Amino acid sequence: MAVLGASASASEIPVAVAPVLSASVDLAITGMRSEKGNVLVCLSTNPDYFPDCTKDKKARKLKVAAAQAGTIKINGVKPGTYAVALIHDENANGKMDLRLFLPREGFGFSRNPKIGMGPPKFKSAQFNLGSADVHHAVQMKYIL
Repeated sequence: MAVLGASASASEIPVAVAPVLSASVDLAITGMRSEKGNVLVCLSTNPDYFPDCTKDKKARKLKVAAAQAGTIKINGVKPGTYAVALIHDENANGKMDLRLFLPREGFGFSRNPKIGMGPPKFKSAQFNLGSADVHHAVQMKYIL
Protein backbone atom coordinates (compact mmCIF):
# COMPACT_ATOMS: atom_id res chain seq x y z
CA MET A 1 0.00 0.00 0.00
CA ALA A 2 1.44 3.37 -1.00
CA VAL A 3 1.30 6.36 1.25
CA LEU A 4 0.24 9.52 -0.47
CA GLY A 5 1.74 12.82 0.59
CA ALA A 6 4.97 14.67 0.38
CA SER A 7 7.76 14.60 2.83
CA ALA A 8 11.07 16.39 2.52
CA SER A 9 14.33 15.56 4.12
CA ALA A 10 16.29 18.24 5.93
CA SER A 11 18.69 18.56 2.99
CA GLU A 12 15.84 19.45 0.66
CA ILE A 13 14.34 22.26 2.73
CA PRO A 14 15.31 25.62 1.26
CA VAL A 15 17.16 27.82 3.72
CA ALA A 16 17.30 31.57 3.39
CA VAL A 17 20.88 32.74 3.67
CA ALA A 18 21.38 36.33 4.71
CA PRO A 19 23.76 38.12 2.38
CA VAL A 20 27.02 39.26 3.90
CA LEU A 21 26.88 43.03 3.83
CA SER A 22 29.98 44.94 2.87
CA ALA A 23 30.87 48.29 1.45
CA SER A 24 33.97 50.16 0.41
CA VAL A 25 35.92 52.95 2.04
CA ASP A 26 37.22 55.43 -0.53
CA LEU A 27 40.05 57.77 0.47
CA ALA A 28 40.92 60.84 -1.59
CA ILE A 29 44.37 61.90 -0.43
CA THR A 30 45.61 65.45 -0.91
CA GLY A 31 48.61 67.48 0.23
CA MET A 32 51.36 64.91 -0.36
CA ARG A 33 54.69 66.68 -0.69
CA SER A 34 56.24 64.10 -3.01
CA GLU A 35 55.57 60.92 -4.93
CA LYS A 36 58.44 59.11 -3.21
CA GLY A 37 57.93 55.89 -1.27
CA ASN A 38 54.60 54.44 -0.19
CA VAL A 39 51.43 55.34 1.63
CA LEU A 40 50.71 52.94 4.50
CA VAL A 41 47.01 52.62 5.26
CA CYS A 42 45.47 51.21 8.43
CA LEU A 43 41.70 50.68 8.71
CA SER A 44 40.95 49.67 12.30
CA THR A 45 37.99 49.10 14.60
CA ASN A 46 40.12 48.91 17.74
CA PRO A 47 40.84 52.14 19.66
CA ASP A 48 43.63 50.37 21.57
CA TYR A 49 45.67 50.00 18.36
CA PHE A 50 45.01 53.40 16.83
CA PRO A 51 46.78 55.04 15.10
CA ASP A 52 49.66 52.53 15.20
CA CYS A 53 47.97 49.34 14.11
CA THR A 54 51.07 47.23 13.55
CA LYS A 55 49.95 44.81 16.31
CA ASP A 56 46.24 44.89 15.38
CA LYS A 57 45.67 41.50 13.75
CA LYS A 58 42.14 42.43 12.64
CA ALA A 59 43.04 45.75 10.99
CA ARG A 60 43.05 46.07 7.21
CA LYS A 61 46.52 47.21 6.18
CA LEU A 62 47.51 48.36 2.71
CA LYS A 63 50.70 49.64 1.12
CA VAL A 64 50.21 51.78 -1.97
CA ALA A 65 52.92 53.42 -4.07
CA ALA A 66 52.83 57.14 -3.24
CA ALA A 67 52.76 58.02 -6.94
CA GLN A 68 49.43 56.15 -7.23
CA ALA A 69 47.90 57.12 -3.89
CA GLY A 70 45.63 59.98 -4.96
CA THR A 71 42.63 57.72 -4.42
CA ILE A 72 42.66 54.51 -2.40
CA LYS A 73 39.70 52.15 -2.30
CA ILE A 74 39.30 49.50 0.39
CA ASN A 75 36.67 46.98 -0.72
CA GLY A 76 34.70 44.36 1.18
CA VAL A 77 34.55 46.17 4.52
CA LYS A 78 31.90 44.86 6.93
CA PRO A 79 29.60 47.29 8.76
CA GLY A 80 31.04 48.78 11.93
CA THR A 81 32.84 51.74 13.47
CA TYR A 82 36.24 52.41 11.93
CA ALA A 83 39.09 54.92 11.84
CA VAL A 84 41.79 55.29 9.19
CA ALA A 85 45.41 56.28 9.77
CA LEU A 86 47.80 57.01 6.88
CA ILE A 87 51.57 57.40 6.79
CA HIS A 88 53.48 58.80 3.81
CA ASP A 89 56.46 56.46 4.16
CA GLU A 90 58.75 58.47 1.87
CA ASN A 91 61.82 56.29 2.38
CA ALA A 92 59.78 53.05 2.04
CA ASN A 93 61.11 51.48 5.24
CA GLY A 94 57.63 50.42 6.40
CA LYS A 95 57.31 52.69 9.43
CA MET A 96 56.89 56.28 10.61
CA ASP A 97 60.31 57.87 11.11
CA LEU A 98 60.69 60.26 14.03
CA ARG A 99 63.16 62.99 14.99
CA LEU A 100 63.01 64.09 18.64
CA PHE A 101 59.56 62.50 18.98
CA LEU A 102 58.22 64.42 15.96
CA PRO A 103 57.17 62.67 12.76
CA ARG A 104 59.60 63.17 9.88
CA GLU A 105 57.09 61.80 7.38
CA GLY A 106 53.55 62.75 6.48
CA PHE A 107 50.42 61.46 8.15
CA GLY A 108 46.66 61.75 7.81
CA PHE A 109 43.48 60.47 9.42
CA SER A 110 39.86 59.94 8.53
CA ARG A 111 37.76 63.01 9.33
CA ASN A 112 40.97 65.15 9.43
CA PRO A 113 41.00 65.75 13.20
CA LYS A 114 43.01 68.63 14.62
CA ILE A 115 46.49 67.60 15.63
CA GLY A 116 47.76 68.74 19.02
CA MET A 117 50.39 67.14 21.18
CA GLY A 118 50.54 63.57 19.95
CA PRO A 119 48.30 61.66 17.60
CA PRO A 120 44.52 62.01 17.64
CA LYS A 121 42.31 59.62 19.56
CA PHE A 122 40.27 56.98 17.75
CA LYS A 123 37.04 58.80 18.57
CA SER A 124 38.09 61.96 16.70
CA ALA A 125 38.80 59.97 13.51
CA GLN A 126 36.01 57.37 13.75
CA PHE A 127 33.16 56.93 11.30
CA ASN A 128 30.35 54.44 10.90
CA LEU A 129 30.10 52.17 7.91
CA GLY A 130 26.87 50.48 6.94
CA SER A 131 26.03 48.92 3.60
CA ALA A 132 26.70 52.13 1.63
CA ASP A 133 30.18 53.15 0.51
CA VAL A 134 31.92 55.88 2.52
CA HIS A 135 34.13 58.60 1.02
CA HIS A 136 36.75 60.55 2.96
CA ALA A 137 39.02 63.36 1.81
CA VAL A 138 42.23 63.03 3.81
CA GLN A 139 44.67 65.93 4.01
CA MET A 140 48.24 64.78 4.60
CA LYS A 141 50.15 66.78 7.21
CA TYR A 142 53.91 67.25 7.62
CA ILE A 143 55.67 68.62 10.71
CA LEU A 144 59.31 68.39 9.63
